[in-house]
Amino acid sequence: MSTQQGAAANEYILICTGISKAFGGTQALENVDFRVKKGEVHALLGGNGAGKSTLMKIIMGLHKPDTGSIIFDGRPYVVRGPADALNAGISMIHQELSSIPQLTIAENIFLNREDTFGRSPFLNKAATNQRARELLERFNFKMDPRTPMGELTLAQAQMVEIIKASSYNAKLIIMDEPTSSLDEEETQNLFRTIRDLTSKGVSVVYISHRMEEIFEICDTVSILRDGHYVGTRPVAEVSKDELISKMVGRKVTNQFPKVDCEIGDVVLKVEGFTGRGFHDITFEVRAGEILGITGLVGSGRSETMRAIFGLDEKTSGKLYLDGQEIEIRSPVEAVQKGIAMVNEDRKGYGLCLTRPIRENMSLASLEAKHPELLINKRREKVETAEVAKTLAVKASSLEDEAMSLSGGNQQKVVLAKWLMTNPRVLILDEPTRGVDVGAKSEIYALMCKFAAQGMAIIMVSSELPEVMGMSDRILIFREGRINGEVTREQILSGAVGQQEIISKEFGQ
Repeated sequence: MSTQQGAAANEYILICTGISKAFGGTQALENVDFRVKKGEVHALLGGNGAGKSTLMKIIMGLHKPDTGSIIFDGRPYVVRGPADALNAGISMIHQELSSIPQLTIAENIFLNREDTFGRSPFLNKAATNQRARELLERFNFKMDPRTPMGELTLAQAQMVEIIKASSYNAKLIIMDEPTSSLDEEETQNLFRTIRDLTSKGVSVVYISHRMEEIFEICDTVSILRDGHYVGTRPVAEVSKDELISKMVGRKVTNQFPKVDCEIGDVVLKVEGFTGRGFHDITFEVRAGEILGITGLVGSGRSETMRAIFGLDEKTSGKLYLDGQEIEIRSPVEAVQKGIAMVNEDRKGYGLCLTRPIRENMSLASLEAKHPELLINKRREKVETAEVAKTLAVKASSLEDEAMSLSGGNQQKVVLAKWLMTNPRVLILDEPTRGVDVGAKSEIYALMCKFAAQGMAIIMVSSELPEVMGMSDRILIFREGRINGEVTREQILSGAVGQQEIISKEFGQ
């Protein structure tokens, strides 16, 4: 090793040089360089399909690079799998959660690392629970470690994954969209932990589509685009617009392409809805309207939408569609009556990842479009191809598995599935979660297009700029109730801003 290489190895915990990786005819990475200094938070940005996940999977030993070399902590780094990476001192928080629902929080955190009674094979659950309790307290995460993972919300499960990754005493922690399901308080708890880790010399690779977080927590930013390395800069020396332009390869002039549509009659009216996590919810949404719903995680916003769609029970309340009272006891009934819902967890509820894109798109409309005993495959292919073209789904073939798509295109497939049911009401719960800025803009444009066609749209989102930029009206949920309403006119006139909405979310 040369003197220059030795100096670099002392300064950097991770040095990736000339990394290339192809899958069949698709070049996922080509001659990519990536370096992370010791004790820094290094943002890795890029659109969906830019190669971020592939690079991280190579570092974690899930993929083997075709070319290139890696040095970790001053030594050549070659691993056969995630276990080797963990042993070397690298852990990763995946965007798609990998917890086991049947096991407790403590059992998930210390899986394969459980305490035993001396050298016996019997587990010491009390000791494992105590270790987990100390970790949870460190993160200010107020949950009993004996709680089964299956009882947690998506945000709570995300926090457990973060805590688990931090528990390995790693030298480098890769965080892939760690705050995608967290509210503001949970995000700030995470940031405090990140600062504590870096003060002790731990390095963090931070992958996020939330630009405000990059400027709040990261020291350095590197950008990938279409599998190529674009560049690295100190965060303090770049602007948000510059980062977005480098990610998408062009200047983005309008992040929220909201088009004002003619708003018609009331399509859906919710009256006095009460159930687990929400109380006495009353609102209406009209044809051509995008109704934004925001609030902290656990405020009852998603729970209300699930009850409207028939996923969860309500204990009281009425539902009206086009002025007629309806009763929905299951998602099947919701679809039959013209209500569709894109769930916030597209991998868990929206897609069959190992099935073809075509099958995923037609799944919800099979009964209506193919009432015969057998599916008319020729007609199905024509129908799905038309919708895929309308939504600009980027795939080499609709016969490819859904898991082969980028996050933004997976979200378009979920949208396509519900659009093929011809809904009157479309509920979008976190529609751009884990989606890059380019795909976000495309989804926003589609929402405006659907609204212009007379569809009533309900958009639930944790991202205030998104809610304020795309909504005709905003409802603010807090502690299971509606705590305020804001009109688009109030936002455009400057009468109401982000601070006022946040105050209502926190009840201030």
